[in-house]
Amino acid sequence: MAMGGGIMDYVQRFQNLQLHRDTGDELIKDLLLYTERVESGLRAENQQLLSRLRDQELDLDDARKSRREFQQQLQQLESTNGLLLQDNNHLKSFNPYVVVLIDGDGLLFKETFIRQGLEGGKRAAYALRTAILSQCGDFANNIEVVAKVYANLAGLSKAMRRDGTLDSESDLRDFTLGFTQGKATFDFIDVGYGKERADNKIKGEVSFESRSVPSLMVRAEQTKWNLRNINCKHLILGISHDAGYAPFLDELFQDHQTSSRITVLEGFLTVRELTSTGVSILNLNDTLFRSEKLVDRVCIIRDPTPPAASVGVIGAPIPKPTTTSNSSSSAVTATSSVKSPAASATSTPSTAPATTWAAKAVGGNASPPPQITLPLQPKPVTTPVRAAQAKPTPPPWNPGARGLDTPIQVSQSALDNIKKRKDSNKLCNNHYLRGPCAKGDACVFEHKYKPTKDEITAIAFLARLNPCTNGQDCEVKDCIYGHHCPSVRDGVCTHPYCKFETEDHPPNTKFRTKSHEY
Repeated sequence: MAMGGGIMDYVQRFQNLQLHRDTGDELIKDLLLYTERVESGLRAENQQLLSRLRDQELDLDDARKSRREFQQQLQQLESTNGLLLQDNNHLKSFNPYVVVLIDGDGLLFKETFIRQGLEGGKRAAYALRTAILSQCGDFANNIEVVAKVYANLAGLSKAMRRDGTLDSESDLRDFTLGFTQGKATFDFIDVGYGKERADNKIKGEVSFESRSVPSLMVRAEQTKWNLRNINCKHLILGISHDAGYAPFLDELFQDHQTSSRITVLEGFLTVRELTSTGVSILNLNDTLFRSEKLVDRVCIIRDPTPPAASVGVIGAPIPKPTTTSNSSSSAVTATSSVKSPAASATSTPSTAPATTWAAKAVGGNASPPPQITLPLQPKPVTTPVRAAQAKPTPPPWNPGARGLDTPIQVSQSALDNIKKRKDSNKLCNNHYLRGPCAKGDACVFEHKYKPTKDEITAIAFLARLNPCTNGQDCEVKDCIYGHHCPSVRDGVCTHPYCKFETEDHPPNTKFRTKSHEY
């Protein structure tokens, strides 16, 4: 190392070293201050974290305690729910039954059962129960059959006697007693005289709302009550004969689960209005029910004047007159006009035998009528014709609470056009008279045709020929169905197959045909 240089070099070098040392001290001082600030901040943050940790530990303990309580409650609820499910399943399978509701005014048991009276009723009940259980498959041993038949027994017995099915009304009464006694769950109920009382018993009210007519408030809701009962596995309705049930089924079939639980029991061929709803049909005609409707085999309209052939006037030998030839001719004429019984019996073979009520009253073994001797031609007796007296106009007929429907004047040509449409080509009444059909494309009737105004009137006229299910109790202002027979003209029902009951016609109405359906 060179020894050169003066003292000032060393002084300069010392000053430089001192300057570096001061700078290092400042750095260390700044570092210490920074470290102190950082440490203080960390210490405060640590205290906050510790406080939060204690709070979280408390929350954790509380949550753990609550979770245990919830777990215990959940276990209790699961146990309770299991018991409830078990009870519910037990109640669902406890006393399951199938209910059979029959409109006895239309679905008729076979004549062989009814003629056997009490025993026939029991046999019919056993046969009906066996037939229904045969449709239940594996559940037949655990299910009960409840059957209720509703009918107007007085009207039904009269109709069956007019049909010739029933000899004595007591047979039908004994049959109903036997049917009721056959099984504890079977009843044959006489609903009495009235408009569609059997229908109302089966269908019941649409809702529980109060009505103005007292009789409506006491009707049993058989159908809907059973459908709301979970133990009712199936509902069988004996209504195949009556198209008036179609709107009722349409209402029930809004619920698909309900529609699968309903079957129509067929006696007469099921009417098209019911088959169009898609309801299942069960036919038991082979064993239980008759397939023919009752007809009135007694002529309702008779000619009250007996024919002249029933009046017997027998002549006797007349002594020959001794007067002029004119008198002789008169006597001969009188003699030829009244024949003896032998002459009448041996007359021309083409003479038809008398078949009137008066002729039938005279039997083959009856004594002949007294002989009347007429010596001369009887003079015609003239009776003065009295002037026809004006009869007082009877008061207008009032069918019930709703009154008379407004008459519909229809064009015959338009009516013929509508009647020509058959099957699926037939126009939908609800669509054209009430607005768009609720069934839409599922409806089996025509919706796309555009009828004229006269054809719309014709549709309304034909719809009016179908009885309303509520009759005079109907509260629908724009109801398209009839509430009394619209076919009565001059005291005679002109419809050959009238669907209305006798009470839906004015008193003393006569029917045009001999086979007026019951």
